[in-house]
Amino acid sequence: MDEMLLRSLTPSVLGILVRRGIDFAAAEDAVQDALVEAVRVWAADPPRDPKGWLTTVAWRRFLDGARADAARRRREDRVDEEPAPGPAPTVDDTLQLYFLCAHPSLTPSSAVALTLRAVGGLTTRQIAHAYLVPEATMAQRISRAKRTVSGLRFDRPGDVATVLRVLYLVFNEGYSGDVDLAAEAIRLTRQLAAAIDHPEVAGLLALMLLHHARRAARTAPDGSLVSLAEQDRSRWDTRSIAEGVDILQAALARDHLGEFQAQAAIAALHADAPTAAETDWVQIVEWYDELARLTGNPVVRLNRAVAVGEADGPRAGLSALAAVDDALPRYTAVAAYLHERDGNVVTAARLYAEAAQQAPNLAERDHLTRQAARLNALGRR
Repeated sequence: MDEMLLRSLTPSVLGILVRRGIDFAAAEDAVQDALVEAVRVWAADPPRDPKGWLTTVAWRRFLDGARADAARRRREDRVDEEPAPGPAPTVDDTLQLYFLCAHPSLTPSSAVALTLRAVGGLTTRQIAHAYLVPEATMAQRISRAKRTVSGLRFDRPGDVATVLRVLYLVFNEGYSGDVDLAAEAIRLTRQLAAAIDHPEVAGLLALMLLHHARRAARTAPDGSLVSLAEQDRSRWDTRSIAEGVDILQAALARDHLGEFQAQAAIAALHADAPTAAETDWVQIVEWYDELARLTGNPVVRLNRAVAVGEADGPRAGLSALAAVDDALPRYTAVAAYLHERDGNVVTAARLYAEAAQQAPNLAERDHLTRQAARLNALGRR
């Protein structure tokens, strides 16, 4: 199946459905369902008219959903006289699709990549960036996953850990990337937390809520990024923070620590500080040590270097950074920040400029460019 073809056809199929009078969000859902079906059947039976096939299947999925919704409303009308025990849950099979795409025949990494592409709506480039691999490598991985599941029945759901990884990456892309998927990831994680009593599910939900609570303060009115230290904390969503902390504390009390709980603990420490200067960086370093032990992720060690620089001074941070692979994304930006904290303005300005060239998106590139310009102006005084 030609992935580029699917990608190129998606906007036009969306446009056709919208012109037929379908709400854009419902049209997106229908098209995503059609794309999942295409992944399942096209490899064995490619259509003569791919665009027409996608449009027809998406239209049918929309009609099926509309009919199911109408039937539900009729049932509710018939029992309207009965006292309702509480709000009825919204019928939504998106989370089930996540489980089905995380097929046991796939490795966890391939299942995550396939689900992000087929259900999450992320591009191959976005997935590759999340995995720190070249786009061509990720394209091959997704293609192999599609070939593996082609012809298989999607009736053996994958495990919770794989689905959690997908939801986490979808949230991260929505929180800092090109597509706004963060709210959808939170919605699905809430559904999963309601269905499964699992401390890491709770940890992921807490992490999402704590990060999302700061979203309004992350950008200035002109769209530029605002660093955590400079954010207006009065704009943080205190209700989401309180909910996230409550969920995290309940999960940690079960004494079954996992990656997402450790990340949420770090986010909670940031959220708990009234000002950036009052952040408990020593405890944050300790949580990064736990996270490194749990994951072995090099990005964790990169973030830990920043925390060490705050807790023990920039030179200690630079020493910690020296043990990290300098090919990691944002390594240069971290080095620039620590050199600036150490008073080395010239080196920091040069590194900020280099980091801007490596930035994964325009907003981050503009932010780093402004940092370089600011330090260059200081050096000329």
